[in-house]
Amino acid sequence: MPLSASPVVRRVRLGAELRRLRHGESLTLEQVCARLGWASTSKLSRIELGQSRPDLADVLDLLDVYQVPPDRRTELIVIARDAATGRGWSRALGEMGERQRAYAELETGAARIVEYQPAVVPGLLQTPAYARLRVTAGSLFCDDVDVEADVRARALRQEVLRRADPPQYTALLDERVCDPGGTPADVWRDQLRHLLALAERPHVTVRLLSRDAAPYGGVHPLAAFAYYAHPDPADPRTVLVETLTTDLRLVAEADIDRYERLIDWLLAAALSAEETAELLSRRLGPALVPRPREPRDAEVAEPS
Repeated sequence: MPLSASPVVRRVRLGAELRRLRHGESLTLEQVCARLGWASTSKLSRIELGQSRPDLADVLDLLDVYQVPPDRRTELIVIARDAATGRGWSRALGEMGERQRAYAELETGAARIVEYQPAVVPGLLQTPAYARLRVTAGSLFCDDVDVEADVRARALRQEVLRRADPPQYTALLDERVCDPGGTPADVWRDQLRHLLALAERPHVTVRLLSRDAAPYGGVHPLAAFAYYAHPDPADPRTVLVETLTTDLRLVAEADIDRYERLIDWLLAAALSAEETAELLSRRLGPALVPRPREPRDAEVAEPS
């Protein structure tokens, strides 16, 4: 069963709501903390920025200071409880590294996901063998990576696309993602077959940007990113921009609006889902023709 709402998203939502209430009362951070007897403003600042798991008692105290009416108070208490959730999500997501958990929390609570990748297949669409190669390559920059644990974590994240009410998922991939490069032919063949199979699901869309694609104004993304929208439209839309060592989380409306505009331009320039499927099928041609089924191939798990 899906989890109700991402605590990460709810923390950002709660922080924004509390900040608006404070401004509505024309109070400074210092004034609020003085009334509550808090030693410094850092605690309130972190709550307003969504950077810490809020204590419900602290939230109730803030609602008292801001004189929030009963109906609005009840709504914010629900959000605060979601924001403070931790144990259930930890059990559901299992043992994940910090970066994978950041993606998983957003994926599990999302209603819509759009991923852009210029060079590799996105984690939600990877086969175990392909994922193992990608994680192994990434471990060159980080000595303490547990490759097999990371592969298991990606498999756990992929359950979001198999649940009863999955998010609407769109993968926007540069055509070079379909180049095998140094990937072994059998791993690459199975990965392409997996992409084609997933793309047949009604909630999964895979679209390629051909090498001569020209998004509006010649704008091309400079880095991989993932966009998340949530069932509650008041929850903040989020973009994670992927870098070599960390991921940049964006929630400011001005930033998100720009990425939504970019997504529209990319979709307008991309091949259709049908054209993408044809191109992927052609890539299973002369160089990567599926061999007659052998014991090794028979063991490759097909998508459920």
